[in-house]
Amino acid sequence: MPSFAHVFAGFTLGFTFRKQLARILRETPTGSSISNIDPARLAGSAINALALDFDGVLAPHGFSEPLPEAREWLVRCSAVFGADRIFILSNKPTEARKTWFRDNFPAIRFISGVRKKPYPDGLEKAGELARVPLSAILMVDDRLLTGCLAALVAGARPHYIRRPFISFRHRPLTELFFMLLRAGERSLLA
Repeated sequence: MPSFAHVFAGFTLGFTFRKQLARILRETPTGSSISNIDPARLAGSAINALALDFDGVLAPHGFSEPLPEAREWLVRCSAVFGADRIFILSNKPTEARKTWFRDNFPAIRFISGVRKKPYPDGLEKAGELARVPLSAILMVDDRLLTGCLAALVAGARPHYIRRPFISFRHRPLTELFFMLLRAGERSLLA
């Protein structure tokens, strides 16, 4: 599918779900990161599976593996949910990332072969694989108009990461681009 259709879908669906996205933005603390997410508390609130973006959520853009604090968090999540109920739903599922997970967390699966977020296809596939209703999946993403929007469209639960992992040292232009993109999303919804 051409990228303009993907972007157009983001804006169209974003307009449809603008009130819910604005509420997510208002209710998310400024320092929100995965370090603030308690897996046991999630399980207590009827979350049975996780769908995670990679860039910004587990590591800065372009990294091939999660940061150490993200790895520790993945261990805790695996203990609570089972690694087979954790999915990586990234619009950039590189082979290096897949290899790292295969070697370190073999039960955590990448969702691929589906339309990119904000389409709900990846979350629907995660629900099928985990055998849980979409309402029991938490989509963790640092973008409102991709992962959070996909969760709303699918009927899953979004968790917005307002303080993503970034590294200007490694990819300054990419990080600046996404920083501006996130700021633009927030200003549209504020």
